[in-house]
Amino acid sequence: MMALLLCFGLSLLVAVQPSAVKNCHPGCHCEVESFGLFDSFSLTRVDCRGLGPSTTMPITIPLDTAHLDLSSNNMGPLSDTMLAGPGYTTLVSLDLSSNHITKISPNALSKLRYLETLDLSHNNLERLSPGCFSGLPLVEVDLSHNSFQEFDMDIFASKINGEPVSVDLSNNKLVSVSMNLHGRVLHIQSLNLSANRLSSVLKLEGLPLRYLNLDGNPITQIKEGAFAQLKDLVYLSISGLQELQDMEPYSFKGLQSLQVLDLLNNPKLKTLSPAVFSGLESLQELNLSGSGVASLPKTMLSHLPSIKSITVGRSIHCWRTQKQGQFHRQLGQAQNNEVLNCNIEGIVL
Repeated sequence: MMALLLCFGLSLLVAVQPSAVKNCHPGCHCEVESFGLFDSFSLTRVDCRGLGPSTTMPITIPLDTAHLDLSSNNMGPLSDTMLAGPGYTTLVSLDLSSNHITKISPNALSKLRYLETLDLSHNNLERLSPGCFSGLPLVEVDLSHNSFQEFDMDIFASKINGEPVSVDLSNNKLVSVSMNLHGRVLHIQSLNLSANRLSSVLKLEGLPLRYLNLDGNPITQIKEGAFAQLKDLVYLSISGLQELQDMEPYSFKGLQSLQVLDLLNNPKLKTLSPAVFSGLESLQELNLSGSGVASLPKTMLSHLPSIKSITVGRSIHCWRTQKQGQFHRQLGQAQNNEVLNCNIEGIVL
């Protein structure tokens, strides 16, 4: 009897139980994920990748759809009606990548009031019209591999008192960014702008970002305070910058929460002064592999009190260790000194 009750109890606690959806658009795969006791809560996941050129948008999707993948459908310009309908209003995540999207009309996304994750990567966007993200509670946005010309970070702000928001991004030739975030509520935490053509770091002050990716842009220099006021940023990747040659002292000033910094595959970056790392009090991982940096400043540890791992060159890995002092009868054990210990001898630290 006890065993029977135990089995019954376990069956009620099953976290996720997928099941098929009967009214699924032909060519799509729809699945309901149920949660909790007695399946009290459910989400519908719809996969409509690569439906073919004859597909007309919008397609019919289940009324409670939370996750929708519409990638690789050659959608072209995104009009106001292409994401309209009852099933779209409950979306939490939407994948529109690889769709040859050249333009997004101002109200194309306006009904997606619960949307948190949006993937617009690998399209042909040159700009976004003012207000096209207005009112969306976006947390994660992927705009990589596009052709943006201007970028106004105000696009990530919600409307307040009916005020419109704006946007502006540089055509894979992004040169400058204007921001006016006064009085607006921001949600964005993850932003991917890799494989664009930014010639300088965007001014992102005030955004509550935790993840930022600027890989593969033709940035030549990181200036002092380039990432100022991004106090919540935990992960920063500025890798594959083929033209990056210089990082000014205090380049990362203000990144008090940063834990991971990726600077790999920046071949023209040859030297780094200790002050470059000033302000990175929480940094734990630093990756310089594939860069032109062959040695590390001796005093860099004084700026990196939390560092645990540093990777340099192709196969040099360094980690923080304690260097034991000599024992003296009268003075006792000398104070330990923290040093970088590397797996390859001969590297200059």
